[in-house]
Amino acid sequence: MDHVISVSNMRQSDAHTIAHHCSGAELMRRAAMGVYEAVDWKQKKTAIVCGGGNNGGDGYALAEILADNGIPCSVFRVSDKFSEDGLFYCKRAEKKGIYVDMFDEDTDFTDYGIVVDCIFGTGFRGAPEGIQKAAIEKINKSGAYVVSVDINSGLNGDSGIAELAVKSDITVSIGYYKTGMFLNNAPDCIKKLVNADIGIHLESPQYHLIEKEEVEHFSGYGSLTLTPEEYKNQFSPCDNDAEYVDSVVANSCRTKKIILIRTKSSVMIADQTYVYFQADYAEAN
Repeated sequence: MDHVISVSNMRQSDAHTIAHHCSGAELMRRAAMGVYEAVDWKQKKTAIVCGGGNNGGDGYALAEILADNGIPCSVFRVSDKFSEDGLFYCKRAEKKGIYVDMFDEDTDFTDYGIVVDCIFGTGFRGAPEGIQKAAIEKINKSGAYVVSVDINSGLNGDSGIAELAVKSDITVSIGYYKTGMFLNNAPDCIKKLVNADIGIHLESPQYHLIEKEEVEHFSGYGSLTLTPEEYKNQFSPCDNDAEYVDSVVANSCRTKKIILIRTKSSVMIADQTYVYFQADYAEAN
């Protein structure tokens, strides 16, 4: 079964891997290669929209790979900031002659066949604002094939809650699936979800992705099947989005019932001790 983990677990596992096994720059290159291999580029003109963190760095590294494979691409920045590894790959992209410029209100994506979303990573919380908000809105209106790297920008990596998020044709998760890819608003944002294994050493296994036919094993026997809205109304909502899954597990233990939270195409199952996820749009490795 594929692992599904929290954002904090991903950060700890990523840090452990960098400290003991592999450089951050190499992991960024692997992430970009994972995205490259997951998408059929068809030599289409591609725009990559990069934020100021490592998610943006994945975009710069991807731009270099696309250029090396003869795929025309341009990079649009939505931040003046860079992570250390992101700056490294941005400079490499510029040396290869890749067009890199700031996104502004006149930026138009309608001429691109593919738009790659590298604005926010899994640690994003709240609502997009300013130039990032404008970029997300333009991506969603572009009519292009949209690729989100690691997670759809604007989507909470733990809870799947979003006020505004990129709507992707494919989302390429990096390392391991995160819980927010299956909860709340996520099914409305993701058409297809795949994971790129880049050699992250998982610190603490948490949850698992299961096949659709396995979900029925948990139905009945006094289990509770609820929509996210029904769950929120029946149980006190948690104050911290990062504790969303923990709150469902706690309520499963308190009621001594299996709780299934269903959206139109995904389900989270809390069986007092164990947690499972299933989504029609997620691909198992």
